[in-house]
Amino acid sequence: MSARTLTLIALSLVLGLGAAWMANNWLSAKLNASPDDNLQAVVVATVEIPFGQMIEAQQVTLVRMPKGTVPDDAFDATDKVVGKIATFAMLRGDILREARVAEHLGGSTLASLIESEKRAVSVRVDDVVGVGGFLLPGNRVDVLATKKVGGNGTDSESKTILEDLRVLAVDQTASTDKTQPVVVRAVTLEMTPKEAEVLVKAMSEGRLQLALRNPLDDQKKPEPKVAVAPKPAAPAPIPAATKPQVRRSVGVSGGVIIIRGTEVKLAKAQP
Repeated sequence: MSARTLTLIALSLVLGLGAAWMANNWLSAKLNASPDDNLQAVVVATVEIPFGQMIEAQQVTLVRMPKGTVPDDAFDATDKVVGKIATFAMLRGDILREARVAEHLGGSTLASLIESEKRAVSVRVDDVVGVGGFLLPGNRVDVLATKKVGGNGTDSESKTILEDLRVLAVDQTASTDKTQPVVVRAVTLEMTPKEAEVLVKAMSEGRLQLALRNPLDDQKKPEPKVAVAPKPAAPAPIPAATKPQVRRSVGVSGGVIIIRGTEVKLAKAQP
């Protein structure tokens, strides 16, 4: 074997070892590299999660997204959302946020769906009052009350007493995955304690009707302004009666003339 051949073999071995060493260093650097600081772990839904359902571990996963695209109230670990209640329906790929879930503190899941400082009130309905069976949890409705008026009770009047109330449940279900009309016997609405008092009073006075709202319509009628009667003007002070002025003057023949207001009187002088 010639010297030239040995030199080429030796050079090949050196180049091969050098390439293997460089590849090993590059791979080790990649494996030991810290995560990109511009990415953030985010919990997203892997399947559709209906409104009112408890979130399970197989329904969510963790993905990395650019920090600028992640909401401030997003979760960064799946164990932080498992066991919570979905307060809004979520689609596959949606980011789970604190504003769209609620803690389940025991009891029914419906109690966890009620916002703080609000109450859930059930209204007995029929197929007409229940908007033909198309009323589902998550819808928004207005409440109209009809009652008899007049002395003979034959006339009636209707007016909207409550607006933009959220439907929490129909009968005993809070699921929103239904698309076919279902005749229900009761609807549970979310409202403030003051609105609950208005509703209960209207139920005792007459008949209720629910009006389904467009989900994009969040406008309410302005509250009627109560006219305030002006305060009566204070009565003008009564001028004090002027004290009659008495003047005396000595007249002729020793008499005394007494002037009292417009009255003139002549008095005899005392001896």
